[in-house]
Amino acid sequence: MKKILNEFKEFAVRGNVIDLAVGVIIGGAFGKIVTSFVNDILMPPIGLLMGNKSFEQLFIPLERGVLTSEGSKYTTLAMAEADAIPVLKYGQFINVVLDFLIVAFCIFLFIKGINRLKRKKEEPAQPEPTTKACPYCLSDIPLAATRCAHCTSVLEVERSS
Repeated sequence: MKKILNEFKEFAVRGNVIDLAVGVIIGGAFGKIVTSFVNDILMPPIGLLMGNKSFEQLFIPLERGVLTSEGSKYTTLAMAEADAIPVLKYGQFINVVLDFLIVAFCIFLFIKGINRLKRKKEEPAQPEPTTKACPYCLSDIPLAATRCAHCTSVLEVERSS
């Protein structure tokens, strides 16, 4: 039993678990921000363009013989819910889809930025050159060569002082 507790303790305090917990908390808060943005800022102007209707109030009552809200006695969602009439709340569904698309786009941009940073960090260092060009025939020859193997020219040896 003690071994299992020690393993659990090691697992729980590992950096990945803590990072995941922080990510979930921040993700939940971000989701609330996006939901507020969609419901409170984005949808009201769209509702205004649709004739002063709130998207959350768009519904289709599922009464016998009535498949549209125009032929129904229920003009508001609250009226239909008060009478326990089943309804398709397609306006709320549209809000949730917009929430998802905004969150997905933000995550895409975030991951794209992280990948860009990773690529810059992971660029391999240029290897040290092992050859040089012969000044006479421009063929590649080893750095330490004193004579070109291609044109047999004698090369000047660089001496370090």
